[in-house]
Amino acid sequence: MTDVPSPGRRGFLRRSIAIVPAASALTATGFVAGQQVAAQPASAPAAPTSPPYTPVYFHAEEWAFIQAAVARLIPSDDTGPGAIEAGVPEFIDRQMEGVFGHAAIWYMQGPFVPSSPLFGYQGKMPPREVYRAGIAATDAWCRQQKGGKRFAELDAATQDEVLKGLDGGTIQFAEVGAKDFFTFLLQNTKEGYFSDPIHGGNKNAVSWKMIGFPGARADFLDWVQKPGVHYPLPPVSINGPQG
Repeated sequence: MTDVPSPGRRGFLRRSIAIVPAASALTATGFVAGQQVAAQPASAPAAPTSPPYTPVYFHAEEWAFIQAAVARLIPSDDTGPGAIEAGVPEFIDRQMEGVFGHAAIWYMQGPFVPSSPLFGYQGKMPPREVYRAGIAATDAWCRQQKGGKRFAELDAATQDEVLKGLDGGTIQFAEVGAKDFFTFLLQNTKEGYFSDPIHGGNKNAVSWKMIGFPGARADFLDWVQKPGVHYPLPPVSINGPQG
């Protein structure tokens, strides 16, 4: 969660893109008809033309937490943009009001008993409630343990320490599972970073440009018989070209 050299960050991203449905078409070195080649440097993202996003679900203190946390989970560096530049906070906020946030298609009846992570999430709170309770509990823990400061007010190194505590089990809460909360946060951060821009994250397809993924183009028939030739066209979202 700390800033790391480019190879380490690229390795993290390579492992992370398994969450994307089309990840079988991705490589960390770029997309080519028939083989891998080095990805071309991503062009600078186009200047934003829309007003800043206003969260629908998260209130101000929760929003500050989300922005601070995702900035540590995927920081910007020389390899490419981070979670903030990619619009991950907007993606997460929008998910809270959707099917995922409400656990609308999950089985959410009891009994609720401790179980192996292999069985997936087994809690009684839908994700949106896990986020709300988890943020409140983390901020309360930080105020008690870190000089009265909320998570978003801590320096980067201390924020990393807190996130590692949530992930590793050294920080525990009575009202919500700290590990469950962190698992959702990390999962949604990666999803927002690599998602189709139609969902609010991956603004201007910045992560796709970084790894050389062509996006939702209709076909690649013109390139099937051109092994070793770099695919020159920019990524395309479900909504069309991106920047």
